This record gives sequence, structure tokens and C-alpha cells, in this order.
Amino acid sequence: MQRRQSFWIISVAAALLVAVGVRLGFWQLDRAAQKIDYATAVAAQAAQPALNNQGVRALKHAQMDATHRPVRLTGQWLARHTVYLDNRQMGGKVGYYVIAPLQLTGLDGQPSNQVIAVQRGWAPRDFLNREQLPPVKTPAGVVEVIGRLAPPPSQLYSWAEAETGPVRQNLDWDRYREEIGLTLQPYSVVELGEPSDGLRREWPQVDAKIHTHYGYAAQWFALSLLIAGLYIWFQWIAPYRVKK
Repeated sequence: MQRRQSFWIISVAAALLVAVGVRLGFWQLDRAAQKIDYATAVAAQAAQPALNNQGVRALKHAQMDATHRPVRLTGQWLARHTVYLDNRQMGGKVGYYVIAPLQLTGLDGQPSNQVIAVQRGWAPRDFLNREQLPPVKTPAGVVEVIGRLAPPPSQLYSWAEAETGPVRQNLDWDRYREEIGLTLQPYSVVELGEPSDGLRREWPQVDAKIHTHYGYAAQWFALSLLIAGLYIWFQWIAPYRVKK
């Protein structure tokens, strides 16, 4: 009786473990499929024609998600509203992401009331004096910015609730809009191109890490197969061989 009870307990436990392993394996395959869809969507956006000033302004009203869409914009830098986001890495080094608002040029060739924040690039930090800002050139007059649309800069953990001044840990989009006093677009622009104006632009590339999910899936399936094999051997084959 006790032996039969142990048999059923082991059988149920083995079945549950195999089921969990198979479920986790398929979950990893599903995650890989999601990452493939995401990478495909990013590539499709990047292949679209570059948006100009009018195209970017229209996105706001159409409520379209155009992240990673190329842009070619003209406008003037509002240099006094430049922000240096601290503790940002590029090439394994810690420094600043330099954010500056670009006042878009209107159809009449004059500055409009539309502004888009541009992630201009990365600059090194002076670790001895946090307030010593790196030398970053901000050209005057009308400039052309080539880049891609992106969400606002990511938020890092910070003790400060309301940061002001040029050096900040994070950028509060609503507060930044109030500081500028003009219509700030909901997107930002990641400026692309070679290093210039004292800034590096080796931005992180989209890496879906699809093969990692395939590897995890293979491990879960292999574990399930191992458990099933051990169960069959010790519960069915081995006892039968002993009886013979």
C-alpha cells in the first residue's frame, strides 16, 4: 500500500514538473516571437522617409506612435534651456546626456511656437566638480537636425522630487514644458551622426536578444525531457528489470 502511494505521489510530482517545464519553454518561445515583432516594427519605422517639421507637428494631432521614425528638422536652439542629465553612460563611461529644445521653423520661415527636445549627444563629466559643465557648442541661427524620434529620456532613480537648473538626474516633461513656455512635442529626437560640438552619439542599438529566449526555451524543454526520462526509468524500467 505504501509503495503504491509513493508511486502515485512521484507520478503526480513528475507530471507537474514536466508540465511546468514545457509551459515555461513555450513562454520563452512566445517572448522570442514578441521580440521579433518588435524588431520588425522598429526596422519598418526606420525605413520610412524622414519627417520634416510639418510631419512631426502632424504626429501630435494624429496620436501616432512613430518611435524610431527618421526626422530631418530645421529650427533654432533654445540654448538657455539646455539640460545635462547626469549619470548617463556611453561607451562604458559615465557622463551627461545633453538635452536641448529646438524651436521649429514654421512654413513662413520664422520661428514657430512648436518645440521638440533633442537628445544632442553625450559629454563627459568632471568628477571633481559636478557643476563644471563640459564644453558643448550650440550653434546660433537656423540649424538642421538629423535623427530619429524617441520617447523622452529614461528616468533614473532620484531622491530629488523637483529638479531645476542645468544639471539634473531626470527631466520632468511637464515642468520642462513650463520652463520653455512654448508647445513642447510629446516625443524627443535622438540626434544621429558623427561626433561634433563636443558630443558623442554612439547611442545604444535596439537589441531584442531573441537567441537568449531560444536558449532558455531549449533548457526548459531539455529539463522536462530529463525529468520524464528519469521518471520512466526509475518507475517503470528499473523495477521491471529487478523483477526479471
